[in-house]
Amino acid sequence: MLTAKDVGGLMAMMPAFATDEANTITARNTVDVGRLHAGLDRMVRDGANVISTTGSFGECHTLLPDEFEVLANEAAAVVNQRTALFVGITSDNAREAYERMKIVSQTKANGVLVGIPYYFPSTAGNAVRFLRDLSEAFPKLNIMLYHNPTLHNITLRLEMFDELIKIPQIVGMKDSHRDTLTMLQLLDKVKGKISVMVNQFQSIPFVEMGAAGFWSIDAWMGPWPLLALRDALKAGDFARAKSIILDLAPAGTRKTDLSWRETASKIAIRYAGYVNPGPLRAPFLEIPPEVDAAAKKKAERWNQISLRYGKPNSEQAA
Repeated sequence: MLTAKDVGGLMAMMPAFATDEANTITARNTVDVGRLHAGLDRMVRDGANVISTTGSFGECHTLLPDEFEVLANEAAAVVNQRTALFVGITSDNAREAYERMKIVSQTKANGVLVGIPYYFPSTAGNAVRFLRDLSEAFPKLNIMLYHNPTLHNITLRLEMFDELIKIPQIVGMKDSHRDTLTMLQLLDKVKGKISVMVNQFQSIPFVEMGAAGFWSIDAWMGPWPLLALRDALKAGDFARAKSIILDLAPAGTRKTDLSWRETASKIAIRYAGYVNPGPLRAPFLEIPPEVDAAAKKKAERWNQISLRYGKPNSEQAA
């Protein structure tokens, strides 16, 4: 079992590697085991501290039950306890989340990444009970909370953590939805019990305030800048960390478009060539040209920046 001190650094949010035939509504068995093995092994060898699968970017919402089982089993086999692995089990159905956790319990994964069932908003009491029920059903599996109020229809408020810190299996949380004061209060409340992982662009100032590390989708374009960011934060070199973030940050401000946010990230990863995530799954198939063009530009920029942070000059796109 892990403890909170074992969760930190760079958490790479894994894509659900897809077969070439995955982009049809009739497709079955769309998890490409070869792509998963090659991509995930590379990320582990290159130094990611934590791997989490099947979040929103990881397509928890597009996989059939058999496909989820393949992904969970193969991811655990590849990682083979070389780094911390949390398999996402989030569902709009609490009983399906339980069934997914049962599958994970039969692998070598350390635990699960779990959001509150989201079709209708949950009350705080029911959310805490759901997490407590899972922890009691699977006492040997760690839990990483997946906090996404936009998609899950619930905010994990500060007062809920009075109960959540009593559940010893909960050792981490993926978060990115709090203002500075609320984050400071949260970090004070959960210190030593739950490690909070924030978005890569929030690592300044939140790691300075006590966050354990950051999560990233972009890592799958090549983790070199983010490994440099992790090392700078660990060393307390916040000036360098700030410089790296400013290098990586997109120019200007953009309004988030949930129709394309996760989709475009997967397209950019394919263009970058560090791993091959495969095609998109239904219903995300009709991609506006401007979305595709922006993803390609993002990948090109990322690869250029990566050369400054350790990417070999000989590295070729796959």
